[in-house]
Amino acid sequence: MIIQWWVMSNHPWTKTALDIRIWAEELEDFVPFEVFDVHTHLHDWSHYKEPSKSHGPYASTIGRHFPRATRAIADAVDASLMPGRKVDRLSFPYPYPQPVDVSSANSLIATEMADAPASAGLMLVQPDMTTGQIRKTLRQTGMIGLKPYLVYARKSTPANARITDFLPEPQIALADELGLIIMMHLSKRDAVADPDNIRDILILTERYPNAKWILAHCARSYSAWAIEAAASALRGLPNVWYDTSTVCEADALDALYTGIGVDRVMYGSDDLIGPMRGKYIAFGRAWSLLHADNQSLSLGHCEPGMTFIRYEQLRAMKRGARQIGLTQQERKSLFHDTARALIDSVPRG
Repeated sequence: MIIQWWVMSNHPWTKTALDIRIWAEELEDFVPFEVFDVHTHLHDWSHYKEPSKSHGPYASTIGRHFPRATRAIADAVDASLMPGRKVDRLSFPYPYPQPVDVSSANSLIATEMADAPASAGLMLVQPDMTTGQIRKTLRQTGMIGLKPYLVYARKSTPANARITDFLPEPQIALADELGLIIMMHLSKRDAVADPDNIRDILILTERYPNAKWILAHCARSYSAWAIEAAASALRGLPNVWYDTSTVCEADALDALYTGIGVDRVMYGSDDLIGPMRGKYIAFGRAWSLLHADNQSLSLGHCEPGMTFIRYEQLRAMKRGARQIGLTQQERKSLFHDTARALIDSVPRG
């Protein structure tokens, strides 16, 4: 019998006493039994074809900790970090910048999801793909939506891209025709607060009402100010949802719950980022990942250990809900029912 490598090794999600305490004292009573994770990356480092990648920005995180992320590994992480929970997931490739083997990345998702009927996959798309190519891949793989990403933007830099710079309108029209999900990681320095983003979301969601948009990372509002600025314009859109992936600031979650409505919010982990240690911190109008290797804080006055990004996110989800006092049913919807209904609304076959 072959024993999987992560059982044999001191894997990245081995829990410390601090992790065990945080789960038991702060999180176990918050996370329901059934969970649907709408934001999971399954990937293979070999699909990223950049010759100098070992010295690049992804090398110290996913390249180091999770060079291959399969559904079995994601399931093992969930079993460790959220013991006793039943987890299904919406998975898609990690959007490495060019050069990337998109075909192999999408094939991995199709293979990993093939024997998981309660879960689903999204197709990594680039703006130069034709709708015919996308339609063929969707038909062959059974995937239920599109994963564009800002690093593939045309006509602009990734940091200043409008939605249609990396998700052309013909691809959105295809999503509308087929009733697909679009997992959207917004660009622009002001994220969802940028006037172009607000305007484009309003226009595109009205023009293509059958496309189902998930605005990732609280619409990329890692602290409250961005969603606070956009909420009045975006609240009530019938084909837009939000995921909570890697947002670790309670004020951002509070702003999303109260400004948009908790009924449009879904749990996402951004795995396999979540089982790394650290926290996405916000300051001014910026945010960044703080981890053990990029800081030199003086921590002799306290317990210096870092816990999982996943736990920091769950803490924020819980504390951000204090103002509205989530009911048991609302927590169930946040972690499972809203996502389950969305996934099941997409026609298959």
